[in-house]
Amino acid sequence: MAHTKSGGSTKLGRDSRSKRLGLKLHDGQTARAGQIIIRQRGSKYHAGLNVRRGADDTLYAGVEGVVKFSERIKNNFDGSRRKITSVAVRPA
Repeated sequence: MAHTKSGGSTKLGRDSRSKRLGLKLHDGQTARAGQIIIRQRGSKYHAGLNVRRGADDTLYAGVEGVVKFSERIKNNFDGSRRKITSVAVRPA
């Protein structure tokens, strides 16, 4: 029988890289067509006029212009309401 205890494996030592989510352009800044405005998980911000939504919920500019944030009330399917923030790009 061995006298040295086996090393075994540990469940520690792994960490994922940060995904750099969040706002990339703020209200009033100019955006080129195709430029990323917000990287997000889920739909915290909704796409407005001239803004497209990618497969990973990233919002990007559809045209060149100025970024504008606005809040509005959205009706849910069950009749309840909630406040959402939408992002639009106004053409220059």
